Amino acid sequence: MTLKEQIRQQALELGFDACAFTSARPPDHAREFENWLQDGRHGEMAWLPRTAEKRVDPDKVLASVKSIITLGVNYHTAAARDGAVARYARYFDYHDILALRLKTLADFVSRTVPGARSLWYIDTGPLLERDFAQRAGLGFIGKHASLISRRFGNWILLAEILTTLELEPDAPERNHCGSCRRCLDACPTGAITAPFQLDARLCISYLTIELKGSIPEALRPAIGGRIFGCDDCLAICPWNRFAQEARLMAVQRRADLDTPDLLELLALDEPAFKARFAGSPILRSKRRGLLRNVCVALGNIGDATALPALRRAASDPEPLIAEHARWAVGRIEARAAVVK
Repeated sequence: MTLKEQIRQQALELGFDACAFTSARPPDHAREFENWLQDGRHGEMAWLPRTAEKRVDPDKVLASVKSIITLGVNYHTAAARDGAVARYARYFDYHDILALRLKTLADFVSRTVPGARSLWYIDTGPLLERDFAQRAGLGFIGKHASLISRRFGNWILLAEILTTLELEPDAPERNHCGSCRRCLDACPTGAITAPFQLDARLCISYLTIELKGSIPEALRPAIGGRIFGCDDCLAICPWNRFAQEARLMAVQRRADLDTPDLLELLALDEPAFKARFAGSPILRSKRRGLLRNVCVALGNIGDATALPALRRAASDPEPLIAEHARWAVGRIEARAAVVK
């Protein structure tokens, strides 16, 4: 087998569902990314401008880098439906699941040629990973600005290995969106402002995960019952008809997060929150962030039975939770007054 074939076989044996190769030349959409930052559409994600120079030049991430190995892991399950928690977060944290496997593969790559160096990331490194994944042929960037795989639809997690080895690039994937604009029409907040243009400041995933402070009141109603992320633009994509059942991720699924009880979550203190979400991506939101989101969801879809819990939350020592709880109480009371 060629070295590429050996690497791909090793990747599949480790549990990855796709493995493709591209050069480490600057990403194709570097200028668009820089303009996006200049427009402030990244919101409060300060690490993006801080690492922008590296993101548009892989050589600043790993000196003398020649190739990027892009990897995909399918996380689709037919049992999952749209819900309060984004589908990827209804598993144990994929960073933990993939880390050892990715390190093993990177070590294998480095050992193949004496002196070769490799560096791996699971969507945590300063890379425009979707650009490289498309250029490697792993999938194509859709109008919602996420990667779509013709094999797995929208349900694919990405990882990369940068290496000083020069590996023959695979053929890039071309866009297959055609005239479809379902993702634009499905976005509850209009965050996809034009095809391939995302304003993170309006995105529900940003608002419920990356934004650490108060959610703008004007955007709260559109969040509906969501408490961690949003799949609307992904779930509506017609390429999902080709989605396959997850292989590696199947045993990591947490079915308890398909339909979580919001009132139960609102009652969690700090130790209970950490115990409930140990090993879950939701842990990164911290108690203050998750309960902020729960309050907003209850304000949108809750009824009078939620008022006692929300009134208790309005006195929570954490000001962020208390403020959103008071807003939720007002929303439910206003709906009840209209009914009367």
